[in-house]
Amino acid sequence: MRGMGLVALCAGVAIPALVQAAEPVRTVFGTLPDGRTVEEVTLTNGKGVTARILSWGALLRTLDVPDRAGTPADVVLGYNDLAGYLAKPNYFGASVGRYANRVRAGRFTLDGQTYALATNDGPNALHGGAAGFDKRLWTITAVTGGTAPSVTLRYVNPDGEEGYPGTLSATATYRLDEANTLTVTYEATTDRPTIVNLTNHSFFNLAGEGSGRSILDHVLTIPAERYTPVDATLIPTGAHLPVAGTPFDFRKPTVIGAHIRAGRDVLIVRGRGYDHNWMVTDAPTADPHPVARVEDPHSGRILEIGSNQPGVQFYAGNFLDATAVGKSGLAYRQSDALALEPELVPDTPNQPAFGSARLDPGQTYRNTITYRFSTSPAHRTHR
Repeated sequence: MRGMGLVALCAGVAIPALVQAAEPVRTVFGTLPDGRTVEEVTLTNGKGVTARILSWGALLRTLDVPDRAGTPADVVLGYNDLAGYLAKPNYFGASVGRYANRVRAGRFTLDGQTYALATNDGPNALHGGAAGFDKRLWTITAVTGGTAPSVTLRYVNPDGEEGYPGTLSATATYRLDEANTLTVTYEATTDRPTIVNLTNHSFFNLAGEGSGRSILDHVLTIPAERYTPVDATLIPTGAHLPVAGTPFDFRKPTVIGAHIRAGRDVLIVRGRGYDHNWMVTDAPTADPHPVARVEDPHSGRILEIGSNQPGVQFYAGNFLDATAVGKSGLAYRQSDALALEPELVPDTPNQPAFGSARLDPGQTYRNTITYRFSTSPAHRTHR
């Protein structure tokens, strides 16, 4: 991942002592109302990073990462028990699909046939519908150890579920390496033409989900010249607008809170802050490219995100309303965390100018997302 290099640790900065990477641990996390068992797999590296993944929603439940002093903290929102994910899921850490983000009016046409999807976001379909991939029990198919432990989960999405055509076989693989990179790879195949767009919906707060600090002082970089404006229902209008001179310009490191309340910008008002797509590339690429960089100046934690997908949705947690109580006993509220979702442009199935979301039999869909963590040596000021 070039162009957004990691900040080197300088002399005098505390570095946690190296420990031996532990073998993956597979445990029972809870039981669904119908009696099925939800499992959790814990991945640990030798640098103090630990990730816990649930078979429910193939979701990332915890992600412990050291700060600049070597003290770890959990940097993703979530719950300590299965009841929380069933009652107030909020897409915390979830794998979302079959089509991540929004589809206008919950309808699209493929090969002359119009399909009606479940609408669960006003008039639109969002993140696969009322019971998308985030609300399904995935099957753990492989757990591997060594210096890069991993877990692979599989979900078979039957023809017609939530209105989507074709039986889709999807996998999610989480892999943690010694470079403090958590890689999430989504792959899918189908038995008939369909649409697919999978991503991860983790909510990050690099100060720690239990810190009580908001993400408004996090510093964000998105290497995109253009973004896609939206209508009143947050569906892209079809335009690509330059970010220059707007609150959407994150080409240089910018404090998130600097323009999040820019009330004169109708698009900020419509999203209640940031809930928009940036165009990083024109089309999917063979390998991951940088899509975003986030830094918390207080803890020193840095997160660099890469993906082979063209767009990234930046959502600043605008609709968190303090009704969900998380792992540390805090009521999650607006701006307590952010999501950066590498994916296709929202509503691509209805807007050919954005590319194609089509998947045919014999093809393999793939979205490889990398989350690489490091630390900065000192508190720095950004505008």
